[in-house]
Amino acid sequence: MVEFSQRTPDGQYAAVLQRILDHGEWSETRQGPRALTLMQQTMTFDLSNGYPVIVDRDISSFWSKAIGELCAFMNGATTVEELASFGCDWWAPWASEKKTQRRGLEVGDLGPGSYGGAFHDFPADGEPFDQFAHLVEQLRQYPSIRTHFVSPWIPQYLTRVGTTPPRATIAPCHGWVHVRVLGGRLHLHMFQRSGDVPVGVPSNMVQYSALMLMLSNLTGLPPATYYHTISDAHIYENQVDASRELAARAPRRLGMITLTDEGKAVSDIHDYRAEHFSLVEYDPHPSMPRIPVAV
Repeated sequence: MVEFSQRTPDGQYAAVLQRILDHGEWSETRQGPRALTLMQQTMTFDLSNGYPVIVDRDISSFWSKAIGELCAFMNGATTVEELASFGCDWWAPWASEKKTQRRGLEVGDLGPGSYGGAFHDFPADGEPFDQFAHLVEQLRQYPSIRTHFVSPWIPQYLTRVGTTPPRATIAPCHGWVHVRVLGGRLHLHMFQRSGDVPVGVPSNMVQYSALMLMLSNLTGLPPATYYHTISDAHIYENQVDASRELAARAPRRLGMITLTDEGKAVSDIHDYRAEHFSLVEYDPHPSMPRIPVAV
């Protein structure tokens, strides 16, 4: 682990914002505001140099909620109430009466095609399949193989054909996870099909790099590198000014996410909670006024 004073300042997130601002193309969206869109953006983080909790603005007020969200999804959460029990309180706008009614769902229900359904109860041969539990077991038994993979996508619940509504209030945007063990160390590549870079992506960076710590603790394999690819990377029209300000801020050194003693004692991936993680050596730029979210 590199000492904080010796870490290389990281400007990858700001660079993605700047590339979208410089080279993105305007596209119409179902959410309302147009989006400035640039395809295929990848960031690579050597975790010995710090974890990707962005320092371009202070996100200390909500970074742990992102981990709680992933913990909830790994436990099969598909409702606003279930997510809130894990400390994640931002999903209500995506489970409103308007969004649920037209899909035949109860208010507050994200649907069986949402993340929790895919991660914990993937429909396979008529039986629910728990992808993360099997990922851990496969890493333990066959660490060197190339098929350590998780997908949030249940195609029969998400494809829009004719008048059949999708079985999720929002199609999963993140969570295609490929883990590789090289030289006895974990490498994790998280691919997301769609990324709201100013608002959503910072949370995704936190939660999947924290997943590295979970997998490392459960398998005994030390974490090495986290790769984050956004296929459709976008900035909404009403986020442009904030994005320009973020992109102009100077790079700073990244802090670290660590497991608490209680977190180190966890032996089942379903038992992780947001409070099992600590953020240390975090020195961000000041926070900003709330950036608009497209729902």
